[in-house]
Amino acid sequence: MRRVLGFAIGALMGGIVGAAAALLFAPTSGEELRGLIDERSRSFTADIRQAANVKQIELQDRLESLRAPRP
Repeated sequence: MRRVLGFAIGALMGGIVGAAAALLFAPTSGEELRGLIDERSRSFTADIRQAANVKQIELQDRLESLRAPRP
């Protein structure tokens, strides 16, 4: 289990470093790059919030169904 966790963390870190390097060496200007990063981060944040809201609604519905009296 420890080896798998170590590998997963290493793969994740490698992906992050690789993505950062790709962005830094991309043939766009700094201003364009900052705009793209800002746009993508806002989009990602909005997607995460939407997914969390959907899951919250699902869990609330499930909780209500479990609390409902059974005939």
